[in-house]
Amino acid sequence: MQTVADKKVLITGAAMGMGKIYAQLSVREGAAAVVLWDINRDELDKTVAELRAAGGRVHPYVVDVSSLEAITEAAAQVRREVGNPDILFNNAGVVRGKFFWEHDPVKDIAFTMSINAMAPMYVAREFLPAMIENRGSEQRLVNVASAAGLVSNPRMSVYCASKWSCTGWSDSVRLELEHAGHTHVRVTTVNPTYISTGMFEGAKTMLLTPLLTPEYVTERVWKAMKLGRPRLIMPWTVYISNALKGLLPIRLFDWVAHHIFGIYKTMDEFKGRPH
Repeated sequence: MQTVADKKVLITGAAMGMGKIYAQLSVREGAAAVVLWDINRDELDKTVAELRAAGGRVHPYVVDVSSLEAITEAAAQVRREVGNPDILFNNAGVVRGKFFWEHDPVKDIAFTMSINAMAPMYVAREFLPAMIENRGSEQRLVNVASAAGLVSNPRMSVYCASKWSCTGWSDSVRLELEHAGHTHVRVTTVNPTYISTGMFEGAKTMLLTPLLTPEYVTERVWKAMKLGRPRLIMPWTVYISNALKGLLPIRLFDWVAHHIFGIYKTMDEFKGRPH
């Protein structure tokens, strides 16, 4: 895929941060329609105004992706008013940084799993059948997981669970599409470390692993999406830690991760974005 011109793009978590940048990139390349889903109406209105001022054909929807009913209703509305998307970014996400036994079962565990793990499945299930049927056009599904979906971390048990789920599901869907011969629909699973969007405020960096900027991440994801690249892991140090996890005895890897890479210390002073 050379450009998203004349494509319909749907982005969850589109009002701020990386979701907003994906929308800006879509408008810049002349997308036929840019569908924005977000629960924050005020920020969504601001983003829509900016994008329309730049000439974007934007369609905003206030959607709570933690709710299957809300996803189902919004998807039906998109199909009626805009049509099925050609490119889908499952970008919405939340994080809770605390010991597992400190999590509230509803406000923390169910909430995190519903947005990070279940929502990408529900959203993709709404639109994927039509993407499969649209054989005359390249289609893309981008699922934003995390490096925490590859390596465990203290004070991130529920977040890791949600992102491991997203990673495994996303890559399995990629394989299913390939095995079924639907090669025009390509899935990209994204596994970055901490990004400076405010969501990981207070998190410490790791050895040779700076805090990634939203601009850097979205630029690389955008290129990977067009290429239909199966997996995008950022930065390169995640490859090293993942390899060592498979090679070293678990206690030795724990020592290296804690004392050398500093992975296990990153959430010690985590604050996160204010509610």
